[in-house]
Amino acid sequence: MNVNQQTPMASPYGQPQPGYGQPSYAPLGGGYPAPYAPYNGPASAYQPGVPPQGYSPYASFPSKAVAANPVSDLSSPLDLGPARGPPTSGPPPISAPQPYSQYGPGDIQNGPPPMTQAPPRPAVSQPYNQGAMTLSESHHSYTQYGAPPAPTMHQVTNQMTGMQIASGPPTPAGPGYAPPHSSQPPISAAYSAAPPPSYTQARPLSSSAPAQPPPPSDPAPPQQYYGAPPPSQQPFTSPAPPTSQQPFTPSAPPPPSQQAFPPSSYSGPMSPPSQTPAPPVSQPQQSFAPTQPPYSSAPPPISQPSYVSGPPPPAQGSFPPRAPPPSSQPGSFPPSGPPPPSGPPGQYPGPMPPQSQPPPGQPSPYHSGPPPPRAQMPPTSMSQINHLPPGPQGPPGPPGPPGHLQQQPPPQPGMQGGYPPQQNGAFGQVRGPQPGYAGPYPGQPNYGAPAPAPAPSAQKRLDPDAIPSPQASDLPAVQKSRHRIDPDAIPSPIQVIEDDKAKSSEPFTTGVRGQAPPLVTTNFQVKDQGNASPRFIRCTAYNMPCTADMAKQSQVPLAAVIKPLATLPQDETPPYLVDHREGGPIRCNRCKAYMCPYMQFIEGGRRFQCGFCSCVTEVPPHYFQHLDHTGKRVDCYDRPELSLGSYEFMATVDYCKNNKLPQPPAFIFLIDVSYNAVKSGMVSIVCQELKTLLDYLPRENPDVDSVVRVGFVTYNKVLHFYNVKSSLAQPQMLVVSDVSDMFVPLLDGFLVNVNESRVVIESLLDQIPEMFADTRETETVFGPVIQAGLEALKAADCAGKLFVFHTSLPIAEAPGKLKNREDKKLIGTDKEKSLFQPQVGFYDSLAKECVAQGCCVDLFLFPNQYVDVATLGVVPVSTGGSIYKYTYFQAQTDRERFLNDLRRDVQKQVGFDAVMRVRTSTGIRATDFFGSFFMSNTTDVELAGLDCDKTVTVEFRHDDKLSEETGALMQCAVLYTSCSGQRRLRIHNMAVNCCSQLADLYRNCETDTIINFFSKYAFRSILSSPTKTVRDSLVNQCAQILACYRKNCASPSSAGQLILPECMKLLPVYLNCVLKSDVLLPGADVSLDDRAYLRQLLSCMDVSESHVFFYPRLLPLMKLEGEVLPVAVRASEERLSKGGVYLLETGLHLFLWVGANAQQELLLNIFGMPSFSQIDPGMTSLPVLDNPFSQRLREIIDSFRAQRSRYMKLMVVKQEDKAELIFRHFLVEDKSASGGASYVDFLCHMHKEIRQLLS
Repeated sequence: MNVNQQTPMASPYGQPQPGYGQPSYAPLGGGYPAPYAPYNGPASAYQPGVPPQGYSPYASFPSKAVAANPVSDLSSPLDLGPARGPPTSGPPPISAPQPYSQYGPGDIQNGPPPMTQAPPRPAVSQPYNQGAMTLSESHHSYTQYGAPPAPTMHQVTNQMTGMQIASGPPTPAGPGYAPPHSSQPPISAAYSAAPPPSYTQARPLSSSAPAQPPPPSDPAPPQQYYGAPPPSQQPFTSPAPPTSQQPFTPSAPPPPSQQAFPPSSYSGPMSPPSQTPAPPVSQPQQSFAPTQPPYSSAPPPISQPSYVSGPPPPAQGSFPPRAPPPSSQPGSFPPSGPPPPSGPPGQYPGPMPPQSQPPPGQPSPYHSGPPPPRAQMPPTSMSQINHLPPGPQGPPGPPGPPGHLQQQPPPQPGMQGGYPPQQNGAFGQVRGPQPGYAGPYPGQPNYGAPAPAPAPSAQKRLDPDAIPSPQASDLPAVQKSRHRIDPDAIPSPIQVIEDDKAKSSEPFTTGVRGQAPPLVTTNFQVKDQGNASPRFIRCTAYNMPCTADMAKQSQVPLAAVIKPLATLPQDETPPYLVDHREGGPIRCNRCKAYMCPYMQFIEGGRRFQCGFCSCVTEVPPHYFQHLDHTGKRVDCYDRPELSLGSYEFMATVDYCKNNKLPQPPAFIFLIDVSYNAVKSGMVSIVCQELKTLLDYLPRENPDVDSVVRVGFVTYNKVLHFYNVKSSLAQPQMLVVSDVSDMFVPLLDGFLVNVNESRVVIESLLDQIPEMFADTRETETVFGPVIQAGLEALKAADCAGKLFVFHTSLPIAEAPGKLKNREDKKLIGTDKEKSLFQPQVGFYDSLAKECVAQGCCVDLFLFPNQYVDVATLGVVPVSTGGSIYKYTYFQAQTDRERFLNDLRRDVQKQVGFDAVMRVRTSTGIRATDFFGSFFMSNTTDVELAGLDCDKTVTVEFRHDDKLSEETGALMQCAVLYTSCSGQRRLRIHNMAVNCCSQLADLYRNCETDTIINFFSKYAFRSILSSPTKTVRDSLVNQCAQILACYRKNCASPSSAGQLILPECMKLLPVYLNCVLKSDVLLPGADVSLDDRAYLRQLLSCMDVSESHVFFYPRLLPLMKLEGEVLPVAVRASEERLSKGGVYLLETGLHLFLWVGANAQQELLLNIFGMPSFSQIDPGMTSLPVLDNPFSQRLREIIDSFRAQRSRYMKLMVVKQEDKAELIFRHFLVEDKSASGGASYVDFLCHMHKEIRQLLS
């Protein structure tokens, strides 16, 4: 790219870049691809020559950060790895000499500009290049492939020292900046003069490396760069990036993450000890200039670590003598003044930012690239920090002390020293700006920001910035903890959620094709104007690729999560019911699609052309209507099927089984009365509850009695049927002991109307607990129980639902008998998959019979030990039913949860004997389905029962090309019997756009839906593949998606930078949550039954439920004011304050965490207790206290429960209590006890994977 051009960085998360004058990154010298031009990112901030404007409040690492990468506006760059120096068009800034970057010039991506031309200035936006800092640091554990060994810490230190953290003469232009326009290469710290540090380390593998000359003189042993791909051996889970490991003690407190790193922590890979020590600071980084990529004319970014977003890690500080480069610290850059004094290196000249977060203004380092067009957003704060344009960064005053990483321009491609090494930590450090640090330009994207942790060195290039950092294993524990990326510098789920809420004030109208809806975490109203509401259908992409090749290249899954009977909020109109009488619904003659807004009427309204297959069909005379001047029927807005996305048709007898209208459905309750069931209290609780629950059976019209009939069975080793005919004085029990050939001993009197037989039913429910109170029978059967219910429905010729209440493994002699096969030795082996498969084939064939009859099974389990959920769940899952599990059920503490689940399960709207088919327009077709259903062919999804909580996920593939003009259409049609016995068709239509440019695809995806799809795909895959294989394939696909974006949509930028599409910047954090879920990476305490249960549960979750399931909601409760919920905090232990109280919601559980130092007033308001020690951790509900705080907190808990399909039991967790281990398991941004990576480490790992794919 043009030497003068700066790399624009993607705007940081949506934050405006204050420093930039222009909204778009105007290229400083060259242009960015048009699509990205608009990006407001940092680039503009820097106009060459202009004093860094800004040292804006963003105190992150200004210089580098500033550099903007011309990432497409879609993306947010995070610098994870070495970034290339910006090209320097002017003389290199005179920043203190930086130590030579360890990487050879090759490190730099672009390669040094030919000497003849002015070396490019370091890009302001230098990506996080922390050089080695690459995300990899987070994994220090990964070694980077091909990278030279990391220098020893000592060397690094020297090197860093060499970097002149200490103050050096300021460059005339400003700290570390070359004069913006001057043609000569910036003098980055003396770097230009001095020979490159001895690190000659191996040149970066990256291709760019070649371009740059190797650093002069001494070759260093190869080091592992962070930037370089870590060796595979490094586990990405390793805690801190190696570099940051060195502890360093800045005199100022290090910013949360950044400061702490010793220089060596620098993200750059450290050379192995054997390597030569880093050159002294004094060495000039000559190559620096050359190394800088020819990026923009803007002054080279400060050499601070590439990640701009945070202040550079203290690593610089590590050279105690020198002051940290000012620029890197926020505000540290003196605007034009001399470099800060050489204070202890650790201290930034300015005060270090106290907190880890980037200054408000800064974009998040992560910064996904600016979204393509959308991307004008200001960079996210972190990112901005990351990418500060070098020039704007600081005033061009004297260069900061050499030590300042930021100040110095990034090393030129050739310079190893390049940026002062960033500590790994720096990169990780992206945390907060240092207080003194001016920070990146306000407007800057984070280009320079530290890359997300993941950015391990995928690329093999050495980062000029990166200073080799010791491997984590080489550092003392203390240091390890220090070197890390600042979590505030990487994309925050909370920030994305809050930003989406802020912009979703208007109702969402569905009339615009291909418009992505608000996130599932946002409350919004929907107005149906021709496409189905997102409550019914959510797509992974609202812009489908036109060709199969493009879809394959991007690897973005094309799928829809469909919830056909979803419950709508009260302010939205349920689908209208259209009745065409005997004629039935109007359909296309060829593909049988139902009449919808996509049908085009022609020939004056006498015919219509199908939008799906283009076939022309005659309009029946009774349906004829004239057209208006636009070609629309004049009754278009009077007919739901012509103007709305969702509606229902009354089905005619032709749509009914055996061509006869269906009977009303029946509910049969089958209760286990073995010893365990009676002893736990389950039997008496169920019987007591049914007496009132039977008044709430589902009905269409609340004013009319339900037509659903009911029947009762109890069982242990034998089955007991009950005759509850209304004419009887007492119920009669009939026992069937021959369970091998099940039959129903009575027809009349088994299924009855509740109101007619109420007295007999209540008498029965009172007697059952007494009859079996003294039972000694411990064995149970299970297969015959379902067969009994199925036979009863067959005899009554109706569909229905079985509610089975079961406690133990069915070991009694009977069809479907099971044995205990739980074997912990198989976990993690190739045979583990067999544990998720049913152990006998009996239940598969039984499920098929149930589906044929419309018999749906809901299973309530109360196990005290292994019950083989994988096998018992086959029938519920195949029939569209649900499984509820209450392990170690105790009447006192679990009663509320069980009864709430049972009430909702009995009362909710449900359809029976359902068949669903998804039709699509020419070019794509539905190829795969996920959920709780049965399929006897490749197109029809058969559901014995379909309730308002169930989703069916459909994957689409191309079978031809799509056209951008017509887009792609899908129609989901569900034929079902309502709970009143009516046969109906529910239709949902959806039109999405098609695109021939990858940037458009990446601009219109929905990450939450993609994660929902990936998790279902992965959880199904463990039936056939080892869990490790499944996890690796998920990581690989995600890396391919992001690498394709980086390669084809983002503006060129340093490999050390992690660049994420704006709408996918949370893909890594959410994917990591899936990877370390109990199903794919179980802890030692997770039972096989729990894993099978969660696997089946997730298969039919909708997007809102899977979102909170994988990324729980953590609310601080210190202040509850008004009706607005407090803003959530990220799910990490470091976000918890000892003086606070927090509510954590996972979709299945609620935890109330109480800090040991919580204020007395808070405890009195919530618990009515003045001290922490008096709180009873065993409570499952909060006391009802007469104060506004208690009332509001209980309202919040009730509202959370109302949003979920399952009742969440409340668990009070006191800090440092044993229950805290369970609570911590849901703090998903941290490392998990089972070995799952932290978010920062995984981000680095992803960056490594992406770089490997790109190289």
